[in-house]
Amino acid sequence: MSCTPLVSQGGRGPDRTRGGERSESLGLKKETLAPAKMTEEVSQTDSDNSLQLPGEDASVPPSPAMARNDCSIAPLTPSPSPRVEVRPRMACPFKVVVAIDFGTTSSGYAFSFTQDPEAIHMMKRWEGGDPGVANQKSPTCLLLTPELRFHSFGFSARDSFHDLDPDEAQHWLYFDKFKMKIHSAINLTMETDLEAVNGRQVRAIEVFGHALRFFREHALKEVKEQASSVLESEDVRWVITVPAVWRQPAKQFMREAAYLAGLVSPEHAEQLLIALEPEAASIYCRKLRLHQVIDLSLRPITNGFDPDGSRPFDSSFRQAREQLRRSRHSRTFMVESGTGELWSEMQTGDKYIVADCGGGTVDLTVHQIEQPQGTLKELYKASGGPYGSVGVDLAFEAMLCQIFGEAFIQSFKARRPAAWVDLTIAFESRKRSAAPGRPNALNVSLPFSFMDFYKTQRGHSVEAALRRSNMNIVKWSSQGMLRLTQEAMNELFQPTVSGIVRHIEELIAKPEVRGVRFLFLVGGFAESPMLQRAAQNALGRVCRIIVPQDVGLTILKGAVLFGLDPTVVRVRRCPLSYGVGVLNRFVDGRHPRHKLLVKDGREWCTDVLDRFVAVDQSVALGEVVGRSYTPARAGQRKIIINIYCSAADDVTYISDAGVRKCGTITLDLPEAPAPPPPGAAGGAVAGAGLGAGLGAGAAAAERREIRATMQFGDTEIKVTAVDVMSSRSVRASIDFLSN
Repeated sequence: MSCTPLVSQGGRGPDRTRGGERSESLGLKKETLAPAKMTEEVSQTDSDNSLQLPGEDASVPPSPAMARNDCSIAPLTPSPSPRVEVRPRMACPFKVVVAIDFGTTSSGYAFSFTQDPEAIHMMKRWEGGDPGVANQKSPTCLLLTPELRFHSFGFSARDSFHDLDPDEAQHWLYFDKFKMKIHSAINLTMETDLEAVNGRQVRAIEVFGHALRFFREHALKEVKEQASSVLESEDVRWVITVPAVWRQPAKQFMREAAYLAGLVSPEHAEQLLIALEPEAASIYCRKLRLHQVIDLSLRPITNGFDPDGSRPFDSSFRQAREQLRRSRHSRTFMVESGTGELWSEMQTGDKYIVADCGGGTVDLTVHQIEQPQGTLKELYKASGGPYGSVGVDLAFEAMLCQIFGEAFIQSFKARRPAAWVDLTIAFESRKRSAAPGRPNALNVSLPFSFMDFYKTQRGHSVEAALRRSNMNIVKWSSQGMLRLTQEAMNELFQPTVSGIVRHIEELIAKPEVRGVRFLFLVGGFAESPMLQRAAQNALGRVCRIIVPQDVGLTILKGAVLFGLDPTVVRVRRCPLSYGVGVLNRFVDGRHPRHKLLVKDGREWCTDVLDRFVAVDQSVALGEVVGRSYTPARAGQRKIIINIYCSAADDVTYISDAGVRKCGTITLDLPEAPAPPPPGAAGGAVAGAGLGAGLGAGAAAAERREIRATMQFGDTEIKVTAVDVMSSRSVRASIDFLSN
């Protein structure tokens, strides 16, 4: 379907204006929206594949540039920068907020009743678990039957898979740390697959849907047990956390999985919020009291050992740990009604970094405090990368491959999947114990099936393999264990930890970030003394390094607070430039000749990027970019517009390097009301002056304006539209998963 823009919305535009032609029309694609979840599909009534301006002669032969016709509509008038309108946010009458922290290695939920927002209730303790590890969250692993039916999640899934007969286990589907696939998928769609431990593949949306449905059932059961009144489904606001570095397709994917799981329906999309993980942590850090944090700048000792392993922590640290241990016996956390004591040390304009060090990714966000209202302003676009604790696991696997051979390790994982999971669990518990200066080696138990399988396959023992590998930093224990020396642990941690520290150093060097006062380390990996020591050594003289005591639950608590008040982050930075492809008037000497397109005797420059927002542009909460469109043909019932994105802010054409199509906007058009009779009052007012430059065929009275607004200030890009003629809302959706 095609459409023609009407008039530009003048006013403030992107912070940066170089690059990119300014115009109002959009490149279109004639197809229905693939996974239309936000609105119902409307059948197409127009089968004409041609894209033409109203009044244009379709018989005119195309110019040579027509073969690259992804931008077929031209502006009616020159387009200045878009006006940014501020839309007031309305409070939603929810009775409870339920947040799900869907992590790479562990996940959990928490909730709070809106009548008692200072009390955050953590989920019930999980059955099973690892010795010495607090089980406020559950491992992110899922078990499906051979018939692809849901069996269990978390510790239950892990233990059930462990107890299966080795031959039977090869037919069951066990998924572990599967969130990373969504981060790494280049072209994420609704059809993207995930591979289970046994090699079988299942659609990723179904795997995530199973996991979220599990949390929905458990959370609602617990909420209803504590609720003082009967709760309906519309009384619950759901919040799901995602990394800030995730792009729009991954965020939409989580929303689609939530629809599939039954958390909310597409018709009530406002019941679900997508929270950015470091942002949620930042919101919670506003509430911290001094006794709830560990200030690494004041404590040179890590995990009870100094560099030579001789001196323990002081008593205040032990008291903090004891308070943390006691608090974990209670599942209700009380937060400050205002801001915490730590926040009182900060002044308007103070900058701080939150580093969310999770299992799969490290997410960095930079915030500035706005007093006295206590709101937050993002100073630099979210950054980070795949530097989570999974990197240490992969380094351990690479070490095993070096000792026993990659072919054997891959064969063992496929033939003995449950035993491989046991081995990874054994390493995980020892990984948590790693600390700088630890005097003793760490023992990792090898499953009996590993040793037996190796001897069967290779004809000699694992001890002999270790001797032949010349891996001097790994020793063998007669009790069937690999003994990892301090040097070995340093080698396993070093690439991941160095990547995190280097990224933080690069961020602090940015002009927008210089002068940062605090660095908050949050996320499960932030508990690691190895990471804490590296951050302390590299950054301790630059800023104060703060680790919340309940560091693994910081994001979960912050997500609840975000659901209670989504307006706390007032300004965000756009991670990418977004725009659409248009035709502009061709100007000799300014536009390259290969972009020339001749239509109806007029010269146009094709492939021009009309930018909505620029990368790293400040966008305030509630700000929207306005555009007006009109259907190109009478009776048209759908307008579909292609969206392009780029990590650069100086792109001019959609064909430039680094520019890619990332989504579509769909506008469903209601049947237009009958036009007033000739001569009736107001018969030609609506389109007056809009047809200039299009010729006699484009009578102004025939123009129908659809005014669309796109919101970039929230954690997700949203679109709404109004039919100006009838003042009726037009169903509008934005899709990033159909590419």
